[in-house]
Amino acid sequence: MMTSIPQNEFKQRILAVQDKMAHSGFDLLLAYGNEAEPQFVRYFSDYWPSFETAGVLIPVQGDPLLLIGPESLTYAADRSRVADIRLLKAFRESSEPEYPGKKLDTFQSVFHEALAGKKPGKLGVAGLSLMTIGVYTALQQALSDFGCIPIEKADDLVMALRMIKSENELKCMRAAAQITHQTFDYVLNQIKPGMTETQVVGLALGKMHELGAERESYPLWVLTGSGTNQAISRPRHKVIHPGDLTFLQIGARVAGYASSIGRPVVFGKATDAQRKLIEAGYAAQKSVINHLKAGVPAAEVAIRHVQTVEKLGYGDWLLYGPCHGNGLMEGEAPWIETSSDWVLEENMSFCVDIFLGDNQTQTGLRIEDTVRITKDGVEELTDYPRRLFEL
Repeated sequence: MMTSIPQNEFKQRILAVQDKMAHSGFDLLLAYGNEAEPQFVRYFSDYWPSFETAGVLIPVQGDPLLLIGPESLTYAADRSRVADIRLLKAFRESSEPEYPGKKLDTFQSVFHEALAGKKPGKLGVAGLSLMTIGVYTALQQALSDFGCIPIEKADDLVMALRMIKSENELKCMRAAAQITHQTFDYVLNQIKPGMTETQVVGLALGKMHELGAERESYPLWVLTGSGTNQAISRPRHKVIHPGDLTFLQIGARVAGYASSIGRPVVFGKATDAQRKLIEAGYAAQKSVINHLKAGVPAAEVAIRHVQTVEKLGYGDWLLYGPCHGNGLMEGEAPWIETSSDWVLEENMSFCVDIFLGDNQTQTGLRIEDTVRITKDGVEELTDYPRRLFEL
Protein backbone atom coordinates (compact mmCIF):
# COMPACT_ATOMS: atom_id res chain seq x y z
CA MET A 1 0.00 0.00 0.00
CA MET A 2 1.42 3.39 -1.02
CA THR A 3 2.42 5.83 1.73
CA SER A 4 -0.01 8.65 2.45
CA ILE A 5 -0.95 11.24 5.08
CA PRO A 6 -3.64 9.91 7.46
CA GLN A 7 -6.95 11.71 7.93
CA ASN A 8 -6.24 12.67 11.54
CA GLU A 9 -3.15 14.63 10.46
CA PHE A 10 -5.24 16.79 8.13
CA LYS A 11 -7.50 17.55 11.10
CA GLN A 12 -4.47 18.40 13.22
CA ARG A 13 -3.27 20.82 10.54
CA ILE A 14 -6.59 22.68 10.61
CA LEU A 15 -6.50 22.96 14.41
CA ALA A 16 -2.87 24.10 14.36
CA VAL A 17 -3.47 26.84 11.83
CA GLN A 18 -6.62 27.96 13.66
CA ASP A 19 -4.50 28.45 16.77
CA LYS A 20 -2.09 30.61 14.77
CA MET A 21 -5.02 32.51 13.24
CA ALA A 22 -6.39 33.31 16.69
CA HIS A 23 -3.00 34.67 17.81
CA SER A 24 -2.71 36.76 14.61
CA GLY A 25 -6.27 38.07 14.67
CA PHE A 26 -7.49 36.35 11.49
CA ASP A 27 -11.18 35.47 11.29
CA LEU A 28 -10.74 33.62 7.99
CA LEU A 29 -7.85 32.04 6.11
CA LEU A 30 -8.05 31.14 2.43
CA ALA A 31 -5.40 28.62 1.39
CA TYR A 32 -5.25 29.09 -2.40
CA GLY A 33 -3.63 27.02 -5.13
CA ASN A 34 -3.63 26.00 -8.76
CA GLU A 35 -2.59 23.03 -10.88
CA ALA A 36 1.07 24.04 -10.97
CA GLU A 37 1.34 25.04 -7.30
CA PRO A 38 -1.32 23.19 -5.27
CA GLN A 39 0.78 23.28 -2.11
CA PHE A 40 -1.43 25.33 0.21
CA VAL A 41 -4.68 23.68 -0.89
CA ARG A 42 -3.22 20.22 -0.75
CA TYR A 43 -1.70 20.73 2.70
CA PHE A 44 -5.15 21.13 4.23
CA SER A 45 -7.34 19.01 1.92
CA ASP A 46 -5.16 16.65 -0.19
CA TYR A 47 -7.01 18.07 -3.22
CA TRP A 48 -4.96 18.91 -6.32
CA PRO A 49 -6.95 21.08 -8.76
CA SER A 50 -6.86 20.36 -12.48
CA PHE A 51 -7.77 23.03 -15.05
CA GLU A 52 -9.54 25.03 -12.33
CA THR A 53 -8.13 26.68 -9.19
CA ALA A 54 -9.17 25.93 -5.62
CA GLY A 55 -9.03 27.06 -2.02
CA VAL A 56 -9.59 25.82 1.49
CA LEU A 57 -11.55 28.36 3.54
CA ILE A 58 -10.72 28.01 7.23
CA PRO A 59 -12.60 29.96 9.93
CA VAL A 60 -10.84 30.70 13.21
CA GLN A 61 -13.32 28.28 14.80
CA GLY A 62 -15.28 25.50 13.12
CA ASP A 63 -14.88 23.28 10.11
CA PRO A 64 -13.17 24.21 6.82
CA LEU A 65 -14.76 24.36 3.37
CA LEU A 66 -13.09 23.21 0.17
CA LEU A 67 -13.81 25.76 -2.57
CA ILE A 68 -13.52 24.49 -6.15
CA GLY A 69 -14.63 25.37 -9.67
CA PRO A 70 -17.97 24.34 -11.19
CA GLU A 71 -16.75 21.19 -13.00
CA SER A 72 -14.76 19.30 -10.38
CA LEU A 73 -17.28 18.15 -7.75
CA THR A 74 -17.11 14.43 -8.53
CA TYR A 75 -13.31 14.59 -8.72
CA ALA A 76 -12.96 16.60 -5.51
CA ALA A 77 -15.44 14.44 -3.60
CA ASP A 78 -13.35 11.39 -4.52
CA ARG A 79 -10.07 12.89 -3.24
CA SER A 80 -10.73 15.63 -0.69
CA ARG A 81 -10.03 15.16 3.03
CA VAL A 82 -12.31 18.16 3.67
CA ALA A 83 -15.89 16.91 3.71
CA ASP A 84 -17.78 20.11 2.85
CA ILE A 85 -17.24 21.26 -0.74
CA ARG A 86 -18.61 24.40 -2.39
CA LEU A 87 -18.55 25.36 -6.08
CA LEU A 88 -17.56 28.93 -7.03
CA LYS A 89 -17.58 30.53 -10.44
CA ALA A 90 -14.47 32.49 -9.38
CA PHE A 91 -12.46 29.24 -9.47
CA ARG A 92 -13.51 28.30 -13.03
CA GLU A 93 -10.96 27.39 -15.70
CA SER A 94 -9.17 30.14 -17.64
CA SER A 95 -11.37 29.81 -20.75
CA GLU A 96 -14.06 31.41 -18.54
CA PRO A 97 -17.26 29.46 -19.31
CA GLU A 98 -20.41 31.06 -17.86
CA TYR A 99 -22.35 27.92 -16.76
CA PRO A 100 -25.77 29.48 -17.41
CA GLY A 101 -28.49 28.11 -15.15
CA LYS A 102 -26.08 26.40 -12.74
CA LYS A 103 -26.51 27.44 -9.11
CA LEU A 104 -23.13 28.31 -7.62
CA ASP A 105 -21.85 29.68 -4.34
CA THR A 106 -20.01 32.98 -4.03
CA PHE A 107 -17.34 34.28 -1.70
CA GLN A 108 -20.08 36.19 0.12
CA SER A 109 -22.14 33.04 0.72
CA VAL A 110 -19.21 30.92 1.91
CA PHE A 111 -17.99 33.69 4.21
CA HIS A 112 -21.45 33.84 5.83
CA GLU A 113 -21.48 30.05 6.16
CA ALA A 114 -17.97 29.74 7.59
CA LEU A 115 -18.53 32.46 10.18
CA ALA A 116 -22.15 31.49 11.01
CA GLY A 117 -23.41 34.85 9.79
CA LYS A 118 -20.82 36.97 11.62
CA LYS A 119 -18.98 39.76 9.82
CA PRO A 120 -15.33 38.94 8.98
CA GLY A 121 -12.84 41.39 10.41
CA LYS A 122 -9.55 40.11 9.03
CA LEU A 123 -8.88 37.70 6.15
CA GLY A 124 -5.56 36.16 5.19
CA VAL A 125 -4.61 34.41 1.95
CA ALA A 126 -1.91 31.75 1.85
CA GLY A 127 -0.78 31.59 -1.76
CA LEU A 128 -1.66 35.20 -2.51
CA SER A 129 1.11 35.53 -5.14
CA LEU A 130 -0.52 32.67 -7.09
CA MET A 131 -3.95 34.26 -7.24
CA THR A 132 -5.38 35.29 -10.62
CA ILE A 133 -6.77 38.77 -11.07
CA GLY A 134 -10.25 37.29 -11.58
CA VAL A 135 -10.21 35.50 -8.23
CA TYR A 136 -8.63 38.48 -6.49
CA THR A 137 -11.28 40.85 -7.85
CA ALA A 138 -14.14 38.55 -6.80
CA LEU A 139 -12.59 38.21 -3.34
CA GLN A 140 -12.10 41.96 -3.02
CA GLN A 141 -15.71 42.62 -4.04
CA ALA A 142 -17.01 40.11 -1.52
CA LEU A 143 -15.05 41.72 1.30
CA SER A 144 -16.26 45.20 0.33
CA ASP A 145 -19.83 44.01 0.93
CA PHE A 146 -18.86 43.50 4.59
CA GLY A 147 -17.06 46.83 4.88
CA CYS A 148 -13.48 47.95 4.37
CA ILE A 149 -11.68 44.63 4.95
CA PRO A 150 -8.21 44.25 3.41
CA ILE A 151 -6.74 41.08 1.91
CA GLU A 152 -3.61 40.19 3.85
CA LYS A 153 -0.85 37.81 2.78
CA ALA A 154 -0.70 34.83 5.17
CA ASP A 155 1.85 32.53 3.51
CA ASP A 156 4.24 32.77 6.47
CA LEU A 157 1.52 31.75 8.91
CA VAL A 158 1.02 28.45 7.06
CA MET A 159 4.69 27.93 6.18
CA ALA A 160 5.54 28.07 9.89
CA LEU A 161 3.66 24.76 10.13
CA ARG A 162 4.83 23.29 6.82
CA MET A 163 8.56 23.88 7.29
CA ILE A 164 8.83 21.30 10.09
CA LYS A 165 7.90 17.91 8.64
CA SER A 166 5.94 15.28 10.57
CA GLU A 167 6.94 11.63 10.56
CA ASN A 168 4.11 10.86 8.12
CA GLU A 169 5.37 13.56 5.76
CA LEU A 170 8.89 12.18 6.02
CA LYS A 171 7.62 8.69 5.15
CA CYS A 172 6.12 10.12 1.95
CA MET A 173 9.34 11.99 1.19
CA ARG A 174 11.46 8.88 1.75
CA ALA A 175 9.19 6.91 -0.58
CA ALA A 176 9.48 9.64 -3.23
CA ALA A 177 13.26 9.68 -2.80
CA GLN A 178 13.48 5.91 -3.23
CA ILE A 179 11.48 6.02 -6.46
CA THR A 180 13.61 8.91 -7.72
CA HIS A 181 16.78 6.95 -6.89
CA GLN A 182 15.55 3.85 -8.75
CA THR A 183 14.37 5.93 -11.69
CA PHE A 184 17.77 7.61 -11.94
CA ASP A 185 19.44 4.17 -11.97
CA TYR A 186 17.15 3.11 -14.79
CA VAL A 187 17.77 6.22 -16.87
CA LEU A 188 21.55 5.89 -16.51
CA ASN A 189 21.28 2.31 -17.78
CA GLN A 190 19.16 3.30 -20.77
CA ILE A 191 20.47 6.67 -21.91
CA LYS A 192 22.87 6.78 -24.87
CA PRO A 193 24.06 9.10 -27.64
CA GLY A 194 21.50 9.52 -30.37
CA MET A 195 18.62 9.98 -27.95
CA THR A 196 16.99 13.36 -27.58
CA GLU A 197 16.49 15.20 -24.32
CA THR A 198 12.73 14.66 -24.60
CA GLN A 199 13.19 10.92 -25.08
CA VAL A 200 15.27 10.70 -21.90
CA VAL A 201 12.60 12.56 -19.95
CA GLY A 202 10.08 10.07 -21.33
CA LEU A 203 12.16 7.20 -19.95
CA ALA A 204 12.14 8.80 -16.50
CA LEU A 205 8.42 9.54 -16.49
CA GLY A 206 7.49 6.04 -17.54
CA LYS A 207 9.72 4.36 -14.98
CA MET A 208 8.70 6.48 -12.01
CA HIS A 209 5.02 5.80 -12.68
CA GLU A 210 5.76 2.11 -13.03
CA LEU A 211 7.44 2.26 -9.60
CA GLY A 212 4.40 3.90 -7.99
CA ALA A 213 4.96 7.64 -8.24
CA GLU A 214 1.87 9.80 -8.23
CA ARG A 215 3.43 12.25 -10.67
CA GLU A 216 6.76 13.94 -11.31
CA SER A 217 7.88 16.54 -8.74
CA TYR A 218 8.18 19.24 -11.42
CA PRO A 219 8.41 19.33 -15.23
CA LEU A 220 11.55 17.20 -15.64
CA TRP A 221 14.36 18.30 -17.87
CA VAL A 222 17.54 16.97 -19.40
CA LEU A 223 20.07 19.34 -20.99
CA THR A 224 23.01 18.33 -23.15
CA GLY A 225 25.96 20.23 -24.58
CA SER A 226 25.32 23.89 -25.34
CA GLY A 227 22.51 25.21 -23.15
CA THR A 228 23.41 23.39 -19.94
CA ASN A 229 23.78 26.83 -18.36
CA GLN A 230 19.98 27.08 -18.15
CA ALA A 231 19.09 27.09 -14.43
CA ILE A 232 15.44 26.32 -15.16
CA SER A 233 14.47 24.69 -18.42
CA ARG A 234 12.45 22.12 -20.33
CA PRO A 235 13.73 19.29 -22.52
CA ARG A 236 14.44 20.02 -26.18
CA HIS A 237 14.49 17.81 -29.26
CA LYS A 238 18.25 18.16 -29.10
CA VAL A 239 20.26 14.98 -29.74
CA ILE A 240 22.89 13.76 -27.27
CA HIS A 241 26.29 13.39 -28.93
CA PRO A 242 29.48 11.56 -27.83
CA GLY A 243 31.58 13.89 -25.69
CA ASP A 244 28.59 15.88 -24.43
CA LEU A 245 28.30 16.88 -20.80
CA THR A 246 24.63 16.28 -20.04
CA PHE A 247 22.80 16.90 -16.81
CA LEU A 248 19.75 14.96 -15.70
CA GLN A 249 17.12 16.53 -13.46
CA ILE A 250 14.66 13.91 -12.16
CA GLY A 251 12.16 13.91 -9.31
CA ALA A 252 9.17 11.73 -8.34
CA ARG A 253 6.18 12.71 -6.20
CA VAL A 254 4.40 10.48 -3.66
CA ALA A 255 1.16 11.56 -1.91
CA GLY A 256 1.97 15.13 -2.87
CA TYR A 257 5.54 15.08 -1.57
CA ALA A 258 8.44 15.79 -3.89
CA SER A 259 11.97 14.54 -4.35
CA SER A 260 14.81 15.45 -6.69
CA ILE A 261 18.17 14.23 -7.96
CA GLY A 262 20.42 16.17 -10.30
CA ARG A 263 23.63 14.72 -11.75
CA PRO A 264 25.93 15.51 -14.66
CA VAL A 265 27.08 12.71 -16.97
CA VAL A 266 29.63 12.67 -19.78
CA PHE A 267 29.24 10.47 -22.84
CA GLY A 268 32.74 9.17 -23.23
CA LYS A 269 35.91 10.38 -21.55
CA ALA A 270 35.50 13.68 -19.71
CA THR A 271 37.70 16.56 -20.80
CA ASP A 272 39.83 18.29 -18.19
CA ALA A 273 37.34 21.21 -18.15
CA GLN A 274 34.37 18.89 -17.70
CA ARG A 275 36.07 16.92 -14.95
CA LYS A 276 37.13 20.07 -13.10
CA LEU A 277 33.59 21.50 -13.24
CA ILE A 278 31.96 18.28 -12.01
CA GLU A 279 34.48 17.88 -9.18
CA ALA A 280 33.85 21.49 -8.15
CA GLY A 281 30.10 20.86 -8.07
CA TYR A 282 30.46 17.81 -5.85
CA ALA A 283 32.91 19.61 -3.57
CA ALA A 284 30.53 22.54 -3.19
CA GLN A 285 27.61 20.26 -2.36
CA LYS A 286 29.67 18.26 0.14
CA SER A 287 30.72 21.46 1.86
CA VAL A 288 27.10 22.55 2.23
CA ILE A 289 25.86 19.17 3.47
CA ASN A 290 28.66 18.98 6.03
CA HIS A 291 27.56 22.31 7.50
CA LEU A 292 23.82 21.57 7.75
CA LYS A 293 22.42 20.74 11.19
CA ALA A 294 19.86 22.06 13.64
CA GLY A 295 20.90 25.31 15.33
CA VAL A 296 23.07 26.61 12.48
CA PRO A 297 22.15 30.08 11.12
CA ALA A 298 20.95 29.67 7.52
CA ALA A 299 22.92 32.68 6.29
CA GLU A 300 26.13 31.09 7.58
CA VAL A 301 25.56 28.08 5.28
CA ALA A 302 25.01 30.33 2.26
CA ILE A 303 28.00 32.56 2.99
CA ARG A 304 30.30 29.54 3.30
CA HIS A 305 28.90 28.18 0.04
CA VAL A 306 29.77 31.37 -1.82
CA GLN A 307 33.27 31.33 -0.31
CA THR A 308 33.73 27.67 -1.28
CA VAL A 309 32.66 28.19 -4.89
CA GLU A 310 34.82 31.28 -5.23
CA LYS A 311 37.81 29.37 -3.85
CA LEU A 312 37.16 26.60 -6.39
CA GLY A 313 37.32 29.23 -9.15
CA TYR A 314 33.65 29.30 -10.14
CA GLY A 315 32.39 32.41 -8.36
CA ASP A 316 31.18 33.93 -11.63
CA TRP A 317 29.10 30.79 -12.29
CA LEU A 318 26.91 31.24 -9.19
CA LEU A 319 23.26 32.24 -9.55
CA TYR A 320 21.57 31.56 -6.20
CA GLY A 321 21.97 30.10 -2.71
CA PRO A 322 22.72 26.45 -2.08
CA CYS A 323 19.41 25.14 -0.67
CA HIS A 324 15.67 25.60 -0.98
CA GLY A 325 12.88 24.03 1.00
CA ASN A 326 11.39 20.76 -0.20
CA GLY A 327 8.06 19.11 0.59
CA LEU A 328 4.76 19.57 -1.19
CA MET A 329 6.75 21.55 -3.74
CA GLU A 330 10.22 20.59 -4.94
CA GLY A 331 11.11 24.23 -4.42
CA GLU A 332 9.27 25.76 -1.47
CA ALA A 333 10.08 28.17 1.33
CA PRO A 334 12.46 28.72 2.96
CA TRP A 335 15.51 29.36 0.81
CA ILE A 336 18.95 29.34 2.39
CA GLU A 337 20.52 32.62 1.21
CA THR A 338 23.14 35.05 2.42
CA SER A 339 20.30 37.35 3.54
CA SER A 340 18.47 34.65 5.56
CA ASP A 341 17.78 35.67 9.17
CA TRP A 342 16.61 32.37 10.64
CA VAL A 343 18.12 29.20 12.13
CA LEU A 344 17.91 25.61 10.87
CA GLU A 345 15.59 23.35 12.86
CA GLU A 346 15.29 19.59 13.14
CA ASN A 347 12.99 18.02 10.52
CA MET A 348 13.24 20.89 8.09
CA SER A 349 13.81 19.46 4.62
CA PHE A 350 15.78 20.89 1.72
CA CYS A 351 17.07 20.28 -1.74
CA VAL A 352 20.82 20.90 -1.63
CA ASP A 353 20.87 22.39 -5.10
CA ILE A 354 24.21 23.34 -6.61
CA PHE A 355 23.80 25.10 -9.94
CA LEU A 356 26.83 26.44 -11.79
CA GLY A 357 26.39 28.05 -15.19
CA ASP A 358 28.53 30.09 -17.55
CA ASN A 359 26.70 32.25 -20.08
CA GLN A 360 29.76 32.77 -22.28
CA THR A 361 30.35 29.09 -22.98
CA GLN A 362 26.66 28.18 -22.44
CA THR A 363 27.72 25.28 -20.24
CA GLY A 364 26.90 24.32 -16.69
CA LEU A 365 25.55 21.66 -14.38
CA ARG A 366 23.21 21.00 -11.50
CA ILE A 367 23.92 18.63 -8.62
CA GLU A 368 20.89 18.15 -6.38
CA ASP A 369 19.75 15.92 -3.53
CA THR A 370 17.03 16.04 -0.85
CA VAL A 371 17.93 16.01 2.85
CA ARG A 372 16.30 16.24 6.27
CA ILE A 373 17.89 18.36 9.01
CA THR A 374 18.79 16.44 12.17
CA LYS A 375 20.34 17.43 15.50
CA ASP A 376 23.76 16.27 14.33
CA GLY A 377 23.65 16.84 10.56
CA VAL A 378 21.35 15.53 7.85
CA GLU A 379 19.50 12.44 6.75
CA GLU A 380 20.24 12.12 3.03
CA LEU A 381 16.90 11.08 1.60
CA THR A 382 18.00 10.53 -2.00
CA ASP A 383 21.50 9.32 -1.07
CA TYR A 384 22.65 9.05 -4.69
CA PRO A 385 26.29 8.32 -5.62
CA ARG A 386 28.51 11.34 -6.19
CA ARG A 387 31.02 10.32 -8.82
CA LEU A 388 32.10 11.09 -12.34
CA PHE A 389 29.57 9.34 -14.57
CA GLU A 390 31.30 8.55 -17.87
CA LEU A 391 28.93 6.50 -20.01
